[in-house]
Amino acid sequence: MMGQSRNHYLLGNAMELRQLRYFIAVAKERHITRAAERLGIQPPPLSRQIKAIEREAGVQLFRRKPRGVELTDAGRVLLDDARAMLAHLDHALDAARRTARGEQGRISLGYTSGAGLYPLVQRIIREFRQAFPLVSVTLSEAFPHDLIEEIREDKIDVAFIRTPVFIRTPVASRQEVVIDLLHEEGLVAALPRGHALARRENGDALPVGALAGETFVFYGSPQGALTMLGNAVVAACQAAGFSPHIGHVVPQQLSMLNLVSAGLGVAIVSASLQRMHMEGVVYRRLKGVAQLRVPLNLASRRGDPSPVVRQFRALAKKTARNYRMD
Repeated sequence: MMGQSRNHYLLGNAMELRQLRYFIAVAKERHITRAAERLGIQPPPLSRQIKAIEREAGVQLFRRKPRGVELTDAGRVLLDDARAMLAHLDHALDAARRTARGEQGRISLGYTSGAGLYPLVQRIIREFRQAFPLVSVTLSEAFPHDLIEEIREDKIDVAFIRTPVFIRTPVASRQEVVIDLLHEEGLVAALPRGHALARRENGDALPVGALAGETFVFYGSPQGALTMLGNAVVAACQAAGFSPHIGHVVPQQLSMLNLVSAGLGVAIVSASLQRMHMEGVVYRRLKGVAQLRVPLNLASRRGDPSPVVRQFRALAKKTARNYRMD
């Protein structure tokens, strides 16, 4: 009986693997000539290969009979192990090929609060998981500049970001990060239900100036720093002739809507948030902010060698090209 160390030796190089396949073919056909025809070789070389395996193993694997061969007890043990080893090897090779094609492996996705609520992001992740079920996907939420740093430091692979934060990063950082623009959308005003401006007809667009004197809720860091979108909204208000009174700065987009619903202020948010049918919040289109478009960007490391990342970027861009806001 051959031990595990002998089995590992037989897997040591391509010649031994080929010999194992020859052995399995002969065992299945129980005939050298038929096995040779199946393998596409001549019977004499196949017979020599079988004898070489027997010499290496130090045991007789086949008993020669007038009309073929039959396995010995030692041959039956080797047959079971050989089939298991080759099946394991085939599985390993298939896994390696899938990994090289980006069909197996793992990917770490980051997203900002706003991006996580964006329908296109949800669609991309859903379609990627359907297309590549063997890829493990992990998700994490952070502020835009933090996500860029995590990409640079190889902590995450890609990130969905609603603002072009790479413009604010140092030149060296910009060279390390690739930004793909996937989609853009406009802005709407989120108002407490019962607010005088909320009682307008749905088709009526509000001028930004109508929000003068309101208390605003903004999305930003716990230290009170606004995102680039928040700063752009401030600029739009100033262009309309007033500086917004900032009552609250919250770290989550849903928190903005919660505060609006509670009547603690108004907010200017991306149009996709209208899908959040939160009780007590009414959305109104804005006019005078046509130049304000909220981007959805996909950030990744420049030259990332990961096949999974390449597959994800390709699918994200393809899905974005075909995307239409419902």
